[in-house]
Amino acid sequence: MTNRVLLTGGTGFVGRQVLRALTEAGASVRLVIREGSSESRLGDLSAVEEVVTTPDLFRQSVEWWAKAFEGIDTVIHVAWYAEPGKYLHSAENIVCLEGTLRMAQAAALAGVRRFVGVGTCFEYDLSAGMLSTDTPLRPISPYAGAKAAVFMALSQWLPLHGIAFAWCRLFYLFGEGEDERRLFPYLRAQLSAGNPVELTSGNQIRDFMDVRDAGKQIADIGLGDKTGPVNICSGTPVTVRQIAERVADEYNRRDLLRFGARPDNLVDPPCVVGLTG
Repeated sequence: MTNRVLLTGGTGFVGRQVLRALTEAGASVRLVIREGSSESRLGDLSAVEEVVTTPDLFRQSVEWWAKAFEGIDTVIHVAWYAEPGKYLHSAENIVCLEGTLRMAQAAALAGVRRFVGVGTCFEYDLSAGMLSTDTPLRPISPYAGAKAAVFMALSQWLPLHGIAFAWCRLFYLFGEGEDERRLFPYLRAQLSAGNPVELTSGNQIRDFMDVRDAGKQIADIGLGDKTGPVNICSGTPVTVRQIAERVADEYNRRDLLRFGARPDNLVDPPCVVGLTG
């Protein structure tokens, strides 16, 4: 039997890759997207049975979502407010939190069997450095706090209604469709133009993963039976300096890297690496 999946956030950086992986796996997908979103960014829509549009999915009612979920086996909820430079402290995080809880209520009314949400490594106590799903939570931003609140609420509430729940915590993603304000696009834009690249010391240790691999992992979890928190990560520690040098080598221009031109962020954790398994 074909698994019928409802996907939110399918036009976004991560959601497009989840949609691609679901399509490749043969799932039948119903998309919920914001009005005005470019469907041209979605790629192959052959497996999409329906596209539902809304002015703002996070402000829809329980009743609206219950109708949207009719006939759906699995919900993969990727959408969230994520504008670079703004999302960490935006009041939109509260809107997203409240809207997600209404979605969960509707999932129970509609008989959904499985609900997969997307969280963040920032939910953890980052002072631990190497982060497993057993690492205590200690969010220090409205974004991380809202994600952690959703996880805590739904991990208790959904199973009471017979809904299997999984929570995918993302680490540092890069790749196709990445916002130009993020690290990898900034590096490539500067290097391709022959301009100096101003960086911090680059000593921060991070866990980078191609967004396409992350999307496949999320889709696999949606179509599988795993429950609880899951780290979506490479598990491989690498410094920002190493990443910058690898990208610079594509242009043979390490000479353009200016480590130390920007001050290190004193509250930036020295190490954020995910542990799998």
